[in-house]
Amino acid sequence: MDALLSIALGVGLSAACGFRIFVPLLIVSVASFTGHLDLAGGFNWMGSLPALVVFGTATLFEVVGYYIPWVDNILDTLSGPAAVVAGTMVAASQFGEFDPLLMWSLALIAGGGTAGLLSGTTAVVRGASTVTTAGLGNPIIATVELVGSVFMSLLALVAPLLALLVVLVAIGWLANRLVRRRARAPKPGAPS
Repeated sequence: MDALLSIALGVGLSAACGFRIFVPLLIVSVASFTGHLDLAGGFNWMGSLPALVVFGTATLFEVVGYYIPWVDNILDTLSGPAAVVAGTMVAASQFGEFDPLLMWSLALIAGGGTAGLLSGTTAVVRGASTVTTAGLGNPIIATVELVGSVFMSLLALVAPLLALLVVLVAIGWLANRLVRRRARAPKPGAPS
């Protein structure tokens, strides 16, 4: 059961990295610093005061940056790969009881993959908002993403299995939308 809780916690935190990279890292840092979260060996630095200051500063810049027109689109471009790295790292910090090969494989696939998928989805949504509203709708998107990141991070800490369920439902919903969109798309060479 501990392994399942570790996986659920890691995946829930990774999903939060897909919305905002540094918010979950800050929340993990605060939780570890205050003694509410144990981190895997080698990740204890995340609960140190210097890490807390760095994650807090980075979170502030990231949150503010998403409210500045065009900067938000630049951040989306950079956030895809960074979200995969952050999602992998935050997941691995919870998988300490696993064999190192399993830990890093699971962290990369489940953690980095989940963060990358959600980061890519939010980038597409922001791009559509930029095109359809000339960027005027982007602050609303930024606020929803920020709330989503805080909510998923806290949910993962308080109810990891519920957080995992939310992630699985969200991924299922996204996959369903993608399949339906592809089914509606005209086939190459088909009469219009």
